[in-house]
Amino acid sequence: MALTYKASGVDISRGNRLVDIIRPVVRSTFKPYVMTDIGSFGAFCRLDTSRYKNPVLVSSTDGVGTKLKIAFMLNRHDTVGIDLVAMCVNDILTSGARPLFFLDYFASGKLSTAQAAAVISGIAAGCRAADCSLIGGETAEMPGFYGRGEYDLSGFAVGIVDRKAIINGAGIKNGDMLIGLSSSGLHSNGYSLVRKLFFDIKKYSPRRKIKELGCTLGEELLRPTKIYVKSILKVIRQYRVRGIAHITGGGLTENLPRILPPKAELKFVIEKGSWPVHGIFSLIQRTGAVPEREMYRTFNMGIGLVLAVKKTDTRNIIKKLGRLGEKAFVIGRVERGGRSVEYV
Repeated sequence: MALTYKASGVDISRGNRLVDIIRPVVRSTFKPYVMTDIGSFGAFCRLDTSRYKNPVLVSSTDGVGTKLKIAFMLNRHDTVGIDLVAMCVNDILTSGARPLFFLDYFASGKLSTAQAAAVISGIAAGCRAADCSLIGGETAEMPGFYGRGEYDLSGFAVGIVDRKAIINGAGIKNGDMLIGLSSSGLHSNGYSLVRKLFFDIKKYSPRRKIKELGCTLGEELLRPTKIYVKSILKVIRQYRVRGIAHITGGGLTENLPRILPPKAELKFVIEKGSWPVHGIFSLIQRTGAVPEREMYRTFNMGIGLVLAVKKTDTRNIIKKLGRLGEKAFVIGRVERGGRSVEYV
């Protein structure tokens, strides 16, 4: 019998069917600057520089991490694509950049068109929430490389900002205030600890109903990462924001110092209790006897994005964020110190 690619585990026809399925979903994200349909060797976008005196492109790449394991356990794949987009676009947003386009990489051992279509539909939903275009990607079928029903995801985002409008923390000063925007939950970080605790040690089922969460454990763990793009872009058009931190792996402890300029002798003072902490964090800390220091260094603790702003602008920015549907709180301040985060 003649050996074929299909007999080796790669079905090109199945991949073609997937493209046909996802084409209308992907097209729903296209902006007028997109010049090519999906399926080309490269994706083309016109760069409209009329709005910018000195345009700068900003890029980011990320994945979803072991949160994917929860999707595999529940066979639910429509939310992790939102996480993928969020992790990338929230990163470029910290510089004040507007996301332009997104590309994805989806790899599995054996391609399931239904599974892949659900993932890519989530990616498209994330792109619509971030007001950017999903212009292309790669779907790789790699027999023997992944476990049955498993896959991996990577994402790549590119945005644009005028050079004079770049937010890089250079203007952060002693006395500035810190505004925290509420997260939707765990977002996409700390899942190795979470899975170790709930599934390896406690032997919980992801379908276990958790009273204090008001849903099953799996539903909470698959809650998508919040995308802040539309709200923050409206805020920075009206107010000067001196620094923005995306609170991902490393929590407040590790991510806040990243926005300080190299020689700044400043620290961030965080007031514990100044914002409501989601039940999932309390559950993790109590169930696993996780030290508080470890919680703040691993999880976002209910704050997904932090803005450093002038004290006199604080109240107005919080009001505007509220009108935009964001839950925002004054969570601390900037003081002189040694490039650290202090909790009081």
